[in-house]
Amino acid sequence: MAISDVTDASFKDVVESAQTVLVDFWANWCPPCKMIAPVLEELDIEIPGLKIVKLNVDDDPITPGSFNVMSLPTLIVFKNGQAVDRIVGFKSKNQLQTLVSRYL
Repeated sequence: MAISDVTDASFKDVVESAQTVLVDFWANWCPPCKMIAPVLEELDIEIPGLKIVKLNVDDDPITPGSFNVMSLPTLIVFKNGQAVDRIVGFKSKNQLQTLVSRYL
């Protein structure tokens, strides 16, 4: 599955899927966001059953505000339409695998 971009308008449809969804809240000016992007690409390939999407906080600020996203990158795990966990800042591949494996 390829990582896709979501917007404020499409966000609800994406996270309300039955699948576990990891949302990467990011911005172009954020160096840790750029560092974590290749890690997310690897996880997208390696973890079946996980959907990863990205939301640019500068282009679509309503959704990040509704989830109290204060720092970037913020990654929130959604299960059955509910935010169930979050992690803030650059994290290693192993840390991200541990985070999402609890919800698969």
